Amino acid sequence: MGSLLYQALTSSSLILLGLYHLIFTTLNYLKSPHNYTSKPYHPLPTTSHPRLRPIQLYFIIFSLSIAILHHLILATDNDPLIKGSTPVHRLTSLQSASLLFLFLLLSLSLLLPLCLPHEFSFSLLSLLFLLHSSLQTNLSSLQTSSLEAKCDSVSSNLSALASFMCLLLTLFPRLFPADVGLAASLCLRGFWALQTGLTLYADPFIPEGCQRLLDVVNGVEGSTKCDLDESKFRALAILDLAFVVYVMLVMIVVLVVYAVVASAVGGVRRVGSYESLPTAGSSSPTDSNHIQMKALAGTQA
Repeated sequence: MGSLLYQALTSSSLILLGLYHLIFTTLNYLKSPHNYTSKPYHPLPTTSHPRLRPIQLYFIIFSLSIAILHHLILATDNDPLIKGSTPVHRLTSLQSASLLFLFLLLSLSLLLPLCLPHEFSFSLLSLLFLLHSSLQTNLSSLQTSSLEAKCDSVSSNLSALASFMCLLLTLFPRLFPADVGLAASLCLRGFWALQTGLTLYADPFIPEGCQRLLDVVNGVEGSTKCDLDESKFRALAILDLAFVVYVMLVMIVVLVVYAVVASAVGGVRRVGSYESLPTAGSSSPTDSNHIQMKALAGTQA
């Protein structure tokens, strides 16, 4: 239950963070396409409480703190089906906690008045996402369960995608599609975290022919396994289908957000614009011709 709750919290945090970044990125681009530049985080517009402006960083720091605490607690669990003198999950959990701590340090540096260049922040983010991708690849190779290995492998690919988007933003800070791609990759990671939790830890959603081993620490040593190869292949196909569905869903979300923000920005521009009113010295071509004809008629008379 604890692992499922953690995956649900991770999913909601990543989806909210991705949506926040997507909305403000699109808003800043549509307001001024020529002056647009990417930002590692977007403070709230001017409010009556200036301390609430970096609310995105507060949310990231809070979420990372919970994730670090979860991995530290997981590192203390005992695995009765231990393989070797040192539990594997303790080492991997400590690695995850250490990497998340680096993300936390970067978030704190953005909160403090250090005035880090945006390109430098994106380069650090690219490096951290690349390290996370490498860690997830190692976790996938250590799994004895095909389901867990598949989930870790997809998570590794999504981290590599986020790392590539951050690298593009480091080289091309005004590349709007890369900024949108970063937000979309965060949303996709959130949906995949939810799918991972449901597939591995929620009994009603575990594929047919597979079961969860209650006496094994969740996430390590093959805590969710399939009995037959046929069941395993069916479960992997279901995960592939679910990933494609999530990609389609994220694409729809990106298009809807862009359309809504574009209509809102366009409405603001229409309300703020004005049309020049006719003055006494201005007249239409028809009125001018009418005046000239009346003058000509008077001359002939």
